[in-house]
Amino acid sequence: MPTPRVLMSKIRRTLQLLADSGLSTRQVAAALSISKTTVSEIALYARTAGIDWPAASTLSDDELQARLYPPPRPRSTQRREPDYAALHQELKRPGVTLQLLWEEYRAQIGNQAGEQAYRYSAFCDKYRAWAKRLKRSMRQLHPAGERLFVDYAGQTVPVVDAVTGEIRRAQVFVAVLGASNYTYACATWQQTAADWVASIIATLEFIGGVPRLLVPDQPRALIANPDAYEPVTARLMQEMGEHYGVAVLPARPGRPQDKAKVEVGVQVVERWILARLRHRRFFSLGELNGTIASLLAELNQRPFKKLPGCRRSAFEALDAPALKPLPAQALVLAQFKPARVNIDYHVAFEGHYYSVPHQHVGAAVELRITASTLEVLLRRQRIAAHARNARVGGFTTVAEHMPASHRAHRQWTPAKLIGWGERIGAATAAVVRWQMQHRPHPEQGYRACLGLMRLARQYGDERLEAACARAQSIRAPNYRSVKSILECGLDRQDSSLLGGTAAPMPSHDNVRGPGYYGHH
Repeated sequence: MPTPRVLMSKIRRTLQLLADSGLSTRQVAAALSISKTTVSEIALYARTAGIDWPAASTLSDDELQARLYPPPRPRSTQRREPDYAALHQELKRPGVTLQLLWEEYRAQIGNQAGEQAYRYSAFCDKYRAWAKRLKRSMRQLHPAGERLFVDYAGQTVPVVDAVTGEIRRAQVFVAVLGASNYTYACATWQQTAADWVASIIATLEFIGGVPRLLVPDQPRALIANPDAYEPVTARLMQEMGEHYGVAVLPARPGRPQDKAKVEVGVQVVERWILARLRHRRFFSLGELNGTIASLLAELNQRPFKKLPGCRRSAFEALDAPALKPLPAQALVLAQFKPARVNIDYHVAFEGHYYSVPHQHVGAAVELRITASTLEVLLRRQRIAAHARNARVGGFTTVAEHMPASHRAHRQWTPAKLIGWGERIGAATAAVVRWQMQHRPHPEQGYRACLGLMRLARQYGDERLEAACARAQSIRAPNYRSVKSILECGLDRQDSSLLGGTAAPMPSHDNVRGPGYYGHH
């Protein structure tokens, strides 16, 4: 083997001492602090090359090394270099290993004259050395159909309102498949949970299947409890994963290498799509998404620089056959909200009340709300479903949810509530009776009566009786009116009503006081 350049000075000194000093091999070795074997080898190489000290002193280091250590003669057979780019793509297929690819490579060469195959160890070393020259995100091997990486780009796109001229900034969502780098992008107004999930669903429809793993970042919109080791996904994200049968594996916070594919994908989208839109003016989100879609098709057809084919061809060869099929129905986006079933077996959402089977009174439930429906879930099981109703203060009640009798709720029967009112006074009893008589179902008056009980505890029975009498006199015998009278102290100004005959109760059609029917 050639001696390193740093030792050329000792090679020259060895040749000089052997020629001029008359020292033995052992003495020269001791003088130069090298081994006797090294001195003997230098002398042998010099004789073989026909070089003595006077000749060596006239040569440069490169010339001397070339004369002493000429390169080996080429062998009569050459080793065929593997197609490393093709190997890299094949390794993304399920079950394919370097051992299998080496055996196929060796069999392909066979006994062809003048060519030999590398041994397995050299084959692996050469492939790994080639792979190190790729970008970091490309070196990661992702099995076909396994991972879909998603993120939002840092850049936004201005969209002008054609009517007002207001400029809004559209956010750009990006998704990249791990094996093929097949890319999807679209614009949304925000980065809410609904925006994230809707964009992911659009991606699955774009690629025509479902991967095994979904790798997002850990934004608060998607991750209820961010953590490097046990992140808890938000409820909508959980439902999306269950519906499509995909596992969600969030990248660790502050670890962009966990989602390097989409980090590079965002950069590619910014350079090849968003940069081309910098001089364009858009007047709607739909117009922007149409333009992105056309440029996206071009991006996926662009040839790779170091790998064969393009994103589209790699997708068709690798990811597409390995994806799971889409479910028959797309997920309907919903929002989730915790609630508790009230004593009147209803839950409230945006001021409207929806019934629940009466046996679940007091239970902590979860509301699943879509654009048209409201579902009540108990431990992830649906126990009630209703069409949404925007009427504030109204009730949506299913007859089957009502108890056949009040045995399960004896504590709050109408008779007991009226009896409580009579113990306070005639005016209070009359107001309680009105709550029971002017509702579609008596149980719906429970809530207002419970409010009256709270007022009695807060202001005392005497003031409540006076307030109820005044509420009757102004033809507004409901909870909100009684509460307002007490808060303003109006019950003290009309205490003469106490002990008198209660004013006639207004009919249902004539009541127009504050907090009329259903407001409590």
